[in-house]
Amino acid sequence: MTSTASAPTTIGGPGLPQERRLVTAVPGPRSQELLARKAAAVPAGVGVAVPIAVVAAGGGVVVDADGNSLIDLGSGIAVTSVGNAHPGVAAAVTAQVQAFTHTCFTIAAYDGYVEVAEALNRLTPGDHEKRTALFNSGAEAVENAVKIARKHTGRQAVVVFDHAYHGRTNLTMALTAKTMPYKSGFGPFAPEVYRVPTSYPFHDGLTGAEAAQRAVTQIEQQIGAENTAALLIEPIQGEGGFVVPAEGFLPALADWAHANGIVFIADEVQTGFARTGAMFASEHEGVVPDIVTTAKGIAGGLPLSAVTGRAEIMDSPHAGGLGGTYGGNPIACAAALAAIDAFEHDGLVDRAREIERILLDALHTAQRQDPRIGDVRGRGAMIAMELVDPATGDPDRGLTGRVVRYAFEHGVIALTAGTSGNVVRFLPPLAIDDALLAEGVGVVLEGLASA
Repeated sequence: MTSTASAPTTIGGPGLPQERRLVTAVPGPRSQELLARKAAAVPAGVGVAVPIAVVAAGGGVVVDADGNSLIDLGSGIAVTSVGNAHPGVAAAVTAQVQAFTHTCFTIAAYDGYVEVAEALNRLTPGDHEKRTALFNSGAEAVENAVKIARKHTGRQAVVVFDHAYHGRTNLTMALTAKTMPYKSGFGPFAPEVYRVPTSYPFHDGLTGAEAAQRAVTQIEQQIGAENTAALLIEPIQGEGGFVVPAEGFLPALADWAHANGIVFIADEVQTGFARTGAMFASEHEGVVPDIVTTAKGIAGGLPLSAVTGRAEIMDSPHAGGLGGTYGGNPIACAAALAAIDAFEHDGLVDRAREIERILLDALHTAQRQDPRIGDVRGRGAMIAMELVDPATGDPDRGLTGRVVRYAFEHGVIALTAGTSGNVVRFLPPLAIDDALLAEGVGVVLEGLASA
């Protein structure tokens, strides 16, 4: 639905009208004004995928400075899963700001940090004794997980996978597979990082057991299990294109790692907190990681990340070996506790499964009619379609770019992914309603039809 109605007076949160509304072309004049200021004040390397200036967001919509209301199928890259400006999160943040804003937990401790750690120790897979350390970003969590694994094992090698994304810092650039825009020109990178093939059913046609054996053989022949500190993997790859490995791949790797004293790290930064129709994606096949890294959806939009793992592994670093000035900031911890309460008590795991059904129904129907949709995959509210040249099967990056451009010009925020840039990913807030979700995916598919 589009209209020429004036901008809403509501400032933000779930009270915003849940509708797609275009008042101007996108980007409108006020958004263009901000983007011009951005070009003069912010480095060109800090890109903006959707050229709008946001003034409010809530539920399943984002409102720009021109009064346009766009359907949000990105959630700030899976961050605002509970919905933007969730009332519980906003109230918790307000109360904490009025109490105190910072002490640095490693200087003077506070309850919120410990409560978040207790919640994550309880919620992450496995009933073993756990410990949790808090940080600021997904990349920081991954870096610390690697530090901990190396300290615990006394080994140096870290194994990662094709198409992986783990961050943009120096170590995590080495862990990340995709060169543009994340790595090109930024080396040299951290050493002792080794990449092996993953399970990518659309491309390799292997069973999970076959793909796992291929990876294990390469590790044993080229690195050596005895030299490997950690095996680091996303249970469903994010930036790599929402690649869901073949059944049995993850359990086989976890079993092999455990048999060889290797720390199995699940990077659940994007897949965690109900996103895939389980609280954590590792649960879909009963995998119990040694360490889980989380961020994104953890705190309803505030910067927070965590490393949660087996107590004997997490306790390996010496006192002072873990921490950071802002890690586990009290405001972010307050937001996290409110978000976790919503995940546990607002039916959001079930909601993710309902979103999966709506998205897969629409995309599979389109796939039957359009051979350019090579693959449809994903779990929960983490669904993707991979676009290809139907004559050759080659990735069609240009088509993908045209589709997402059409989407935002017609009032829908959609994101791309994939090593070849040919995947459209759907990451709506779990708070989005059915009608808005169906309308949003419909606009994306209109873009594909018109491309």
